[in-house]
Amino acid sequence: MIEPNRQGEVWVFAEQEDGRLHDVSLELCGKARQLADQLGVKTAAVLPGSGLNGLGARLVAQGADRVYVVDRPELAYYQTNSYAKVVATLVAKHRPQIVIYGATPIGRDLAPRVASTMRAGLTADCTDLEIKDVTEAKTEVTHKNLLLQIRPAFGGNIIATIVNYDWWPQMATVREGVMPLLDPDPSRAGEVIPETVDLAELDAPLKLIRRHVEPRKVNLKGARVIVAGGGGLGSKENFHLIQQLAGAIGGAVGASRAAVDSGYIGKEYQIGQTGTTVRPALYIAVGISGAVQHRAGMEESAKIIAINSDADAPIFSVAHYGIVGDLNKIIPMFIKAIKEKH
Repeated sequence: MIEPNRQGEVWVFAEQEDGRLHDVSLELCGKARQLADQLGVKTAAVLPGSGLNGLGARLVAQGADRVYVVDRPELAYYQTNSYAKVVATLVAKHRPQIVIYGATPIGRDLAPRVASTMRAGLTADCTDLEIKDVTEAKTEVTHKNLLLQIRPAFGGNIIATIVNYDWWPQMATVREGVMPLLDPDPSRAGEVIPETVDLAELDAPLKLIRRHVEPRKVNLKGARVIVAGGGGLGSKENFHLIQQLAGAIGGAVGASRAAVDSGYIGKEYQIGQTGTTVRPALYIAVGISGAVQHRAGMEESAKIIAINSDADAPIFSVAHYGIVGDLNKIIPMFIKAIKEKH
């Protein structure tokens, strides 16, 4: 455990693969900048890898004041031991007060290992982060400027706020897409600082013999228009209506967990708390009741149209426009109207 350092920086683990920064790392730079400004401290990114030329400047443009770079051949591909040693060593050296990671497969693997090494707390899959004073109910002691780590709990039925006032650094993983990706500012000034971490042979025990990368079939985060179907469609055959509407309107296809669990479409299309978080310009929800788990992944959409036969469905509480009726009649009418305009 590191003693609380009230002047410590706010850190982001900058995840990269093949010389490309992960979107969630860039999203978190903007949030870290906001938190650091509230605390009156600097923002920094930790960037391990190999062949990282130019990535430090991108992180500075995205909001980082400092980028700690560990560029070594052994770090070309992610391995738990080597990356955890790099991050833990730098945490012990620089003593940040907050460290945040993307809740990606790599972030979810790395963050617990670093937290265990540092004997620090960790909150997983946060959907928001705030800085506030916290008063303990029993002792009435007030702790200034703590990180509020906010995440859904009990299957999304409640929102939990977790604080850590003594076991630092305060650490959290944050879901992809929940923080807005801010525009980069190339004029920002910052430091890119090379760091050295001793790595033994056992710190990178695996040898990569062959690498196979499957291309991403679905890019829901990048879609400006999404048509999502839910369990209310009733069958895999009816789900083709969603695909036809998406094709007519030039949008991407999404789904609720109920539709995925029913086998109507693959899990890579799932939107919500246990799927992808999206912020499209237009989101059309068809046959989706609107459970809190689904709303958590799409309620920040600029415009939401909900189509459901149940006038009391929760999805209408977040929709800008609602249509109550039989989707088997409404969707073909939608498609016909769109095609007639082209």
